[in-house]
Amino acid sequence: MSYRPLPDADNYADNYSPDGASGSSSDDLLLPYEQNRLFVEKALLRKLDLRVGFLVLVYIMNYMDRNNVAAARLRGFEEDLNMTGNQFNTLISILYVGYLLMQAPSYRAILILRFLLGFVEAAFFPGAVFLLSRWYKRNELGLRTALLTCGSSVSNAFSALIASGILAGLDGILGFTAWRWLFFVEGTLTIVVAVSAIWILPDFPSTPSAWLLPDEQILARRRMEEDAAAGNEDEDKPTEGFSGLSEALVDWRVWWLGVALSLMIVSLSFGNFFPTLSATMGYNATISLLLCAPPWIVGTATSFFVARHSDATGDRFWHIAGPLLVGIVGFMIAISTMNTVIRYLSLFFMTQASVAYVVFLTWVLNTFSQSRSKRAAAIALINSMASFGNVGSSYFWPSSWGPSYVNSYLICILTSVICIAMCWTFRMHLSRCNETAEADEQALGLPKGFRYIL
Repeated sequence: MSYRPLPDADNYADNYSPDGASGSSSDDLLLPYEQNRLFVEKALLRKLDLRVGFLVLVYIMNYMDRNNVAAARLRGFEEDLNMTGNQFNTLISILYVGYLLMQAPSYRAILILRFLLGFVEAAFFPGAVFLLSRWYKRNELGLRTALLTCGSSVSNAFSALIASGILAGLDGILGFTAWRWLFFVEGTLTIVVAVSAIWILPDFPSTPSAWLLPDEQILARRRMEEDAAAGNEDEDKPTEGFSGLSEALVDWRVWWLGVALSLMIVSLSFGNFFPTLSATMGYNATISLLLCAPPWIVGTATSFFVARHSDATGDRFWHIAGPLLVGIVGFMIAISTMNTVIRYLSLFFMTQASVAYVVFLTWVLNTFSQSRSKRAAAIALINSMASFGNVGSSYFWPSSWGPSYVNSYLICILTSVICIAMCWTFRMHLSRCNETAEADEQALGLPKGFRYIL
């Protein structure tokens, strides 16, 4: 990352202003690209998308590392480590308690390593989402958030394919069992991707960047200023101490959305056990893993369409409720029968529910877009509360409830319904806030200001 300073503002104005006068105002400084803004903005977004797109690869490896135990379970993972009862569920859960996969000689050792993995990865996702919100405008965030979070779906799809090859072909090589090779290969890939990210990922628009032209750098900052609330000074005001955190802590909306997201995470917990659900159809480990890919590929494709449509229509709630309702249909189908074909079809419906997660995160960014520090704190707090959903839901899929997992699916249905109800209530609150703001502007003769996206 370059720390080369931008050209001095006055000199920059000298170079580009028509009369070459120095000491131009900030408005004069904007003339070079304002006259050709569309061209400069397209170039900026193209460069930004290429760099931020690397986050998708990072997230794929992040998700692959934390979920490869589900694939390893099908090839002797529990037996080799002498796991019994709900110890595998605890292994899934401990990641989110801490939120170095390596060769694990015992259950106790891998439990500690999974805790450490979660501990060091805790800041990645909220940090990535916050980074997107510092470069993209509110009407651009939906698609970019979808691109990021599709990493989990892509990981679920292709990690199963990779795992099937490793588990089937490397068993016994150099004296290591297949599931150990799974950790070796995927862990090495993650390290390579993480090191590369140091030089590829961007900082913030306010940080000088060698990969941006001066016009593009200035436009990147101005875009964020324009997207902030009209008349709101929080975006550019220096933040003192933990003011953003304190504001987020006392804002009931943060807690409301945190609980709603936690419930959504519980409803999506089937993803942590997807290979197990696929295996209930009676096929061997390799075929069960291969069958995991198509449902997630379809879910990924749907994420792009729904996120783009959400941005285009300016709606968030219905683009959250819709996928969750489709997921509920999948849960009900799985409950109703043990027929192999129909149960496999239900997996396609279930993966559609993950689309709601993409739009929900975008809604959070939109809602707290007026203050940079509060937005960062809100994202972190909401994501932290969502981790409680991951911790608890790991125990909602015990082996004793299989192969039908009726109780597990009922829990997913219940949490989905409650999440939809909470999102509807939140939508009504934001709608009232918009109506109040509009009435105040009309009474005072003010121009249209900030509006919440519903």
